[in-house]
Amino acid sequence: MRAGLIIVGIILLAAGIWIVAGHASYQDTDTLLQVGSAKITATHDKGVPQWIGIAGIVIGGLLAVGGFISKR
Repeated sequence: MRAGLIIVGIILLAAGIWIVAGHASYQDTDTLLQVGSAKITATHDKGVPQWIGIAGIVIGGLLAVGGFISKR
């Protein structure tokens, strides 16, 4: 259990840092016009919100510290 907490904490911490640094994005596709079976779409790259990265850093840090402090 202790090693699992440390590993998950480090992974969340690294993912949070990656998001806060601005390297995480996803694609969103919007339908602009649809006439019958013809469709015009647009794909946009959007960044993952910063609060998700900050939450990942905080939760990952807490899990990693909890794993290191655990006595079992």
